[in-house]
This record gives sequence, structure tokens and C-alpha cells, in this order.
Amino acid sequence: MMRQYELVERVQRYKPDVNEALLNKAYVYAMQKHGHQKRASGDPYFSHPLEVAAILTEMRMDEATIAVALLHDTIEDTTATRQEIDQLFGPEMGKLVEGLTKLKKLDLVSKKAEQAENLRKLLLAIAEDVRVLLVKLADRLHNMRTLGAMRPDKRLRIAEETMDIYAPLAGRMGMQDMREELEELAFRTINPEAHKAVTERLDEFFDRNQHVIEEVEQALTNLFIERALYAEVKSRRKKPWSVFRKMETKAISFEQLSDLIGFRVIVANVDDCYRTLGAIHTTWAMVPGRFKDYISTPKQNDYRSIHTTVVGPSRQRVELQIRTQEMDTVAEYGVAAHSIYKDHGSTTSAGGHLLSKDSNAYAWLRQTIQALAEGDNPEEFLENTKLELFQDQVFAFTPKGRLIALPRGATPIDFAYAVHTDVGDTCVGAKINGRVMPLMTELKNGDEVEIIRSKAQVPPAAWESIVVTGKARSAIRRATKNAIRKQYSGLGVRILERAFERAGKTFSREQIKPVLHRLARKDVEDVLAAVGRGELSSVDVMRAVFPDHKPEQASAKPREEGWFNLRNAAGMLFQIPGLKTPRKNSGDNRGAVPIRGVRGDLPVSFAPEGAVPGDRIVGILEPGKGITIYPIQSPALTAFDDQPERWIDVRWDMDEEAKERFPARITVTAINEPGSLAAIAQVVASNDANIHSLSMVQTAADFTEMLFDLEVWDLKHLNNLIRELKDCPSVSAVRRVNG
Repeated sequence: MMRQYELVERVQRYKPDVNEALLNKAYVYAMQKHGHQKRASGDPYFSHPLEVAAILTEMRMDEATIAVALLHDTIEDTTATRQEIDQLFGPEMGKLVEGLTKLKKLDLVSKKAEQAENLRKLLLAIAEDVRVLLVKLADRLHNMRTLGAMRPDKRLRIAEETMDIYAPLAGRMGMQDMREELEELAFRTINPEAHKAVTERLDEFFDRNQHVIEEVEQALTNLFIERALYAEVKSRRKKPWSVFRKMETKAISFEQLSDLIGFRVIVANVDDCYRTLGAIHTTWAMVPGRFKDYISTPKQNDYRSIHTTVVGPSRQRVELQIRTQEMDTVAEYGVAAHSIYKDHGSTTSAGGHLLSKDSNAYAWLRQTIQALAEGDNPEEFLENTKLELFQDQVFAFTPKGRLIALPRGATPIDFAYAVHTDVGDTCVGAKINGRVMPLMTELKNGDEVEIIRSKAQVPPAAWESIVVTGKARSAIRRATKNAIRKQYSGLGVRILERAFERAGKTFSREQIKPVLHRLARKDVEDVLAAVGRGELSSVDVMRAVFPDHKPEQASAKPREEGWFNLRNAAGMLFQIPGLKTPRKNSGDNRGAVPIRGVRGDLPVSFAPEGAVPGDRIVGILEPGKGITIYPIQSPALTAFDDQPERWIDVRWDMDEEAKERFPARITVTAINEPGSLAAIAQVVASNDANIHSLSMVQTAADFTEMLFDLEVWDLKHLNNLIRELKDCPSVSAVRRVNG
């Protein structure tokens, strides 16, 4: 175990003016607090925070970050408190340590929810101070290095969490070395057989091709000497996980991989990057589609480099990365290469250079927190965060030239939400490179995307399965929920307006505000939506507003007349079918709720047998679903005879300009011979109707009874279709179900 003075000496090597007192104080305090605690391996627990601190010294972190590493488990696993840390080390240190403390006492329903809340807390802490991230990743790295002492099930859970969250998070923040080691350790645990097989194949490949590697290195070195370029050439091995992932995603074998040999070329400045590229491309042929310039368009994690693949010596494909020393440092250590510390209102790196807290990686993190912390449930937050962490990117442009970086596989919908949530919510189409294209088109590097918008648009729920970014998915869910809530709220308004009218009152939203506490709702919209969903009855609202109000009681006509006249809880009069054939309703239904169809502004669905304009209809309020529309003669309505509060007076309100087909169900008895179904379908098509579904009810030797769910314009259209079907030679009988 590393001693106190050894830790101080490590930091002194890169920071001679180290605050020794702070490190000594943190070392002694953490060692005392952890006392005789043991790790699963049997080692003293204090060895863990000490190793985390050692990892951070390799990243040249300052003494404050090292001290936080020593203290990071004290609040969570010992008797230490935030107040005590604040008193001994200052509130800033206390805040950092608390940011690394898991949420253990939350009453959460699932392990996934607990994981999500801990991640949310961690990301919020990171957004305030990036040092929380550096300590957390070093903590996870040491835990992964010592994973062997854990139970197999716990090992697997920690490894999967590392692969899903912490390795991608390290990559998103530009810490490539950290990411690769975390992936390597997780891969070894999750799939040890595959890890062993890929590692062995890589070892064999590089042993067999060592002479090719040396030949390429020498050829590149000679080329740069000839062109008077100072460049350092380093070969690099592909990691087992990146090789395995490529084989899996592209469904190719190890032998089909063509870029296992990679080289990094380090030059003095940006100009030399492009001069070096020119020298390489004029000497060896470039592989088409394998050139990427991340210097002119850096990745979101601040990564900058030129990537190219050429057909080099011995006709071997050679992958090259060209960058400056500064770019190389940022590529390996990411935000750790320019860690951000507060110093009199400015931000200063470990090297002393002033830095902007608006670096790409840090800006991404803040945007992610803002987008994902807007009320999603824990599981959605976890899912969307994972989506945001994976970063295989494409770069697209707005018509004004703004660069938008998106994950590979992103669509114009993702692009629209990346520009602004309002742009995504109002998106109805897109032009890609000047051509109107489907919204599910996958974007490619360099595409120019123009979003076509409409204020009347509401994002369809189906978009959620198309998009690939967490921001788009969260926004679509939110917009869908708001649209549904608006529908229920609108229905609630109409129900309450009729109820108040029957009671001789005038309804207004202002009347509900003073009685929200009686209705146990936080705002007026909640009350209206609850009434629309059937969770709150209109009579309860009426009683809350007018405590002295007494609703009318239901009354019934004699049963032999075939109808019950009932008033529901809202005071609305309905005629409910009895045993005999109903007679025509002569009542005035001008106060009824107007119904257009399933695409109207109310939450409406139709009964299985359907209903079409021209039918006399009634609505049944289904809690949580809205109104289900039935033809007034439907036998299914008898099931609601004893629930008059659920009956809603409805009427058709058709828009001639926006025509819509409606559902109707018929049975057809046809001769059992070849071609009879085709003849029926021809009649349906020639009458401008549509067959939604078809099932065979009964099949005999001579006849077949079929059940058709149709879509027609109205009752007249349906009757004309039934008449023509009856005239069809192969048809014996046609009957509307419940018609």
C-alpha cells in the first residue's frame, strides 16, 4: 500500500508547489475513518481510495482532486458526514465528496430505478465540477481492476454497467485511454470466451505481421525525412473489444477485417498535419470513404485528428491518424488534459492555461443534463442517457451552415430536435440536399437538412421508435403526453359545460381554482383532464364549486316502451335501449358533445362493431381511455344500464373539407367456391370502401360466413355497399353486425 510521503512525491513531480498539508490531512482522515474495514479481496479498504488517488496522479491531477479521491467513500461507507468534511476541508471539497456518494436510502421500486437516480445525481454533480467525473472514473477503473474478488453475479452486473454507462461516458468526455481500459476489463468479464479468442487472434496477427509494421514505420519515416517534415510515427494495436464489436456490428469474420494495423503520426502544428496528409496521399492510394477530418470539424468530445486509410507497402491497408502533440494529449486524456478548476472566477488547467468551460465535451454534458432532467421517470432517464453516450457520429448542416453533430443512424427528426425542441415538435417534413425526403431517412456526413414545419403538428408517438437520440425521444414522449392530456382536458371542459348548463349554472375555469384542494388536484388542467379520463365525476366538481347543489336523480320510463330515460351524474339526459326494438329518439341533442372521428380533438375510439355518420350514437366514458362510441342499438350497451354516470350524450359534427372513413362491421354469407371472395372484394373496392380486416366465422360444404371490418364514409355509403353486395351472384346474405 502506498505510503503518505510517496503520494505527495508523486504529485510533486508534476506540481512542485503542491499543498502537502491538504494531502497529508486527507490521507490521515480517510485512513482513520475506514479503520479496519476490509474489501471483498481481504485487503484493507483504505487501499481502494489510495489506488484511486494513484490513478489520478498518473493523469497529473491537482492536490484538491487527489484529496477528494482519498475522501470519496467516507460519507457513504463510514461515520463521516458532509458537515464534518465541510469543517475540516471546506464546503467545496464537501460538495465534491457528496457528489460521489450514492443514494442508498431512496425507496425505489427497481434496481434499474436506483441505478438511474444515482446516475442522475452523478451527472448533475459532474455538470457543476468536472473533477467529480475524474474521481468517479478512476474509482470505477480500480473497481474493475479488482473485480475478481466479487461474486460472479455482482461481477457481471458491475461489468455491464461499466460497458453501458461509464466507458461511453469516458469516451464522451474525450478520455480514450480510460474508455479503452474500462471496455477491455468489462469485455473480459461479460464474455470471457470471446475475449480470449479475439486476444489470441490479435496476438497471432501481430506476431505474423511484425515485419509489415516495421516496414510501414520505416517507409513513413523516410517519406517525412524526404519532405522535410518532423513527425513521430507510432504503431498501435487494435483493442479486443473494438475488434469484436466491429465483427458483431458488420457481421464479418476476423479475416475480413482490413484495418487491424494502425499508426499515429504526431507533428508540430496544424499546418504540418495537412502537409503530412498531402505527402501520404501523393505516395499511396487512399481508400475511398475512409478519410475524416476531425480538425476542421472536431467531435463533440473535443477530439481533433485527421483519419485516413491508404494502401501502403506490400499492398497492406494502413490506418493513419495525424495530429499534433496537444491533440494527442486531449485525445488520450480528454477533459483530464485541461481539467477545470475555479480560480477567482476563471478556469485554469493543470498546465496553467486558461480554458473555457464551454468546451464541446462540457457543453454536451450540460445540454444532456438539461434535456434529460425534465421529469422523465428513472428508467426513461437511464435509457435516454445511454443513447446520448454512444457517439459514432455524422455531421449535418442547416441551410445557414450551422454544424449539427448526431449519432450514426440519426434521422431528420433527430436533426430537428437537435436544432431546437420547438423545431422538432413542429416538424412535418424535411429536405435533404434540396430534395424532399422521408423523415425516416438516415442522414449521411455532409448532408444539408432543411426542416419543413407546421404549427398544427403534434409529434406522432410512432416517432419514438424512429429516432436515435435521447433528446428527441424524451421530447416526443413529452409532446405525446401533453397532446393526450390536452385531449382529455378538452373533453373534461365539454362534460363540465353540459353539467353546469343542466344545473342552470355557467361553467368557467376560474370557478375551479378556489376548490382545487377539495378535488386533490394541483391545477385546473389536472381537474379537467381527470374529468375527461373518467377519474373524477362532474358531480364531484359541481359539489366542490356549489356545496349546496343536489344532482337530479335517474328516472325510468316503463320497460315495455323499450327505452330508459336517464340523467347521468353530469345531469345529461340519455335514452338507453331496453328489451324491445327502440323507437326513434325525438330528443334535442344540441347540447351533446360533438364527435368527428379518431383524429379529432377529443380522445375518442369506436366499439368493435363500429359506428358511422348517420347512426344514432351514444358515448360511454372509459376511465383512462376517453369516450367509446356505440350505435344506439348496440346490445353491448346493456352492460352499462346500471352505470348512468358513464353515459355521454354525443352527436356527429362532420367537417366536409377533412373527410374521414369510419368503421363498420358486416357479415357476408357467400357460396363456397373459388373466386367468391375476390368478387366480394371487387364490389367493396368499386364502391370506394376499404376492408380493414377479414375473418372466417363459419365454413360449411356449400356456404362460408365471413366477418368484414370495413371503413366507409357514412351510413348512406354503407347501405349502398350492402345493397350491391346482396346483388352479387356469389353472395347469399349480408347483415350489418348490431346494425
